Amino acid sequence: MEGIAAGSALILVFFAFIAFIVLINLIPVGLWVQAWTSGVYVPFVQLIGMRFRRVSPGRIVNPLITARKAGVRLEVDELEGHYLAGGNVERVVQALIAADKAGIGLTFEQAAAIDLAGRDVLEAVQTSVNPKVISTPRVAAMAKDGIQLIAIARVTVRANINRLVGGAGEETILARVGEGIVSTIGSAMSHKAVLENPDNISKTVLAKGLDAGTAFEILSIDIADVDVGKNIGAELQTDQAEADKRIAQARAEERRAMAVALEQENQARVVEARARVIEAESQVPMAIAEAFRTGNLGVMDYARYQNVQSDTGMRRALAGPSGPNGQTGSNGQGA
Repeated sequence: MEGIAAGSALILVFFAFIAFIVLINLIPVGLWVQAWTSGVYVPFVQLIGMRFRRVSPGRIVNPLITARKAGVRLEVDELEGHYLAGGNVERVVQALIAADKAGIGLTFEQAAAIDLAGRDVLEAVQTSVNPKVISTPRVAAMAKDGIQLIAIARVTVRANINRLVGGAGEETILARVGEGIVSTIGSAMSHKAVLENPDNISKTVLAKGLDAGTAFEILSIDIADVDVGKNIGAELQTDQAEADKRIAQARAEERRAMAVALEQENQARVVEARARVIEAESQVPMAIAEAFRTGNLGVMDYARYQNVQSDTGMRRALAGPSGPNGQTGSNGQGA
């Protein structure tokens, strides 16, 4: 009996040890003591519930202690809900503490929404306290006199807490500032006026309210550098003159081709006319023979015809070459 009692006692001790280990894992006693000594009361039941909800108690309790010591009152349920939503509890608490010390009105709901929107809420608070400077890339624009200017601007911005959710980012600010620089330089009558007073660019751009709808407030726009680029107007005029020359050359070539074609056509007509003359002359002997057969032409008439031809050939020989090509007769030969 004594052996059985001793065995039962060992089993009870074993199960008690197992229960103690499980209880230690479920209830972070050390964390509970730390919270209690810091003035933050977190019930054991709530700590056990965090375990079952797969929430690390340290990720909730430690930020809660930090906030309480900094004078920011938060609830355990708020932090746990934000953690379950996928937010960064530590960063939200740090942002709330920084905003409270800087006198910025930032609620937990706003900080949680900014964090869940994917923005760095702590960096936003720091930017609200300490504005940062962002630089634009090299912006090229052309004044009305055709000279290109290349400008670089420094934009000092401060985060606007109320517009962080749904507001545009730094890329939009840089794009709008670049557009304003191009517009201002493009409206200048001369590039010299821009070089003499570069602050006119910043004043004009700043007056356009470029921070509307963004998560930032533009404090100042400063022109860091202005360089003279190419003479775009002269290059455009040169390109236009070259294009006009090519067009004129093409039109002249077209007219030359048309003149050559017309010349070839006229030469073809001359050859055709000569062919008709030769054809007509070839029918003269047949007509004379037919006239002899029908009795319409006598021997004396034919003799007079021969005399006329001889006289005509003599006159042509004495007159020399005639016509545009130096040819004689109607077919280039004497009759």
